Amino acid sequence: MTAALKLSGLSKTFPVGKRLLGPPRAFVRAVQPVSLTVETGETLGIVGESGCGKSTLARMLVGLLEPTTGQIEIEGEPLDNADPATFGRKIQYVFQDPISSLNPRKTIRQIMEAPLRNLHGMDAKARAARIAEIFAAVNLREEFLDRYPHEFSGGQAQRIGIARALAADARILILDEPVSALDVSVQAQVLNLLAGLKAKFDLTYLFISHDLAVVEAVSDRVAVLYFGSVVEVGPAEQIFSNPRHPYTKLLADSAPVVGRALKAPEGRETELPDPLNPPTGCAFLARCPFASDQCTSTPPELVEGETGHSVACHHPI
Repeated sequence: MTAALKLSGLSKTFPVGKRLLGPPRAFVRAVQPVSLTVETGETLGIVGESGCGKSTLARMLVGLLEPTTGQIEIEGEPLDNADPATFGRKIQYVFQDPISSLNPRKTIRQIMEAPLRNLHGMDAKARAARIAEIFAAVNLREEFLDRYPHEFSGGQAQRIGIARALAADARILILDEPVSALDVSVQAQVLNLLAGLKAKFDLTYLFISHDLAVVEAVSDRVAVLYFGSVVEVGPAEQIFSNPRHPYTKLLADSAPVVGRALKAPEGRETELPDPLNPPTGCAFLARCPFASDQCTSTPPELVEGETGHSVACHHPI
């Protein structure tokens, strides 16, 4: 079976210090070359702290940012030369902030009709039927269609955002921190909704979050990003019960747990490397308790181990 999503050497570099004339003063590589495969029907979790490149990666996947290098394939077809409308029917984005992602000047009906009209060319009757079907699937009342985004709570607005993505009839959803802006009780409702929609519509998810508990609950596999690079990939239960990269262990140990006091890591640096002056070796060097001379000069490569658990580390746990 063809993979739902395949990334080959995908990277993104941004210019820094743009000038009116002449080249930029410097460049920052937000995403190092990333190669990943997401199987059809799978939920791949992407975790990492703020600034590690999660959202930049997500925006490249849906065409909001153009990759600097590499290729994106959706169901075996490359994204680079494709008609945007064709891929809009295959992959859609669910944004982190549900309210700001909806046009405040349009009613929910107008927002929902846009992908149906522009991607599928549906007439008014077909659009109405499709919207009714999707609103029923996300547990929203049709009377909401004539209201504006500011009239909804965060949980309701996120359901509308999910409904808009489903309206395009996409088979792959990029979920970028879809519950981080919601109350904890509402988070559970939205996560249960996403699980039900995945089964009902046979969807594939790329679930991006910094909340390890949420990622563990929804993911089949997890990829850990650090400083723009994938440092560990594997089945979700193995990633969290038996982390092999020191950074993954740091994330797991730092996650808040009810009944356990928060404790900051001791004895090592806690900041990300300077993107304008990246290290020549392992990017995690200054924060790693197992660092050696090899780590200062040679960046580790992602090596696949048993049961599909891969790690990029010279001294894996």
